[in-house]
Amino acid sequence: MQEMESTVMELIIHAGEARSSSMQALQAARKHNWQEADALLASARDAAREAHKIQTALIGADEGCGKIPVNLIMVHAQDHLMNAMLCRDLVEELIYLHRQVQELSKTHLQ
Repeated sequence: MQEMESTVMELIIHAGEARSSSMQALQAARKHNWQEADALLASARDAAREAHKIQTALIGADEGCGKIPVNLIMVHAQDHLMNAMLCRDLVEELIYLHRQVQELSKTHLQ
């Protein structure tokens, strides 16, 4: 049971890191710091990948048979991962738009 709690907490930590890095990337993009934004997005993708590996392992261990008990912390971990993934996807789109706006601004100023 303790091992399961540790695994789920690790999933939460990676998902939280993914979300935080995504939001930091967006803040960097607002300052037009594209190199930092790209690095933070890469960090967010890496953290989400680690969280997803844990989720995949848990799903595999469950074998679709309910072998792993679902409790509030498990639901919380899944919620964290889903939010982190959605956040990253939206932040990537917003950063793209920030870049487009900057490019358009440069074009109109010339």
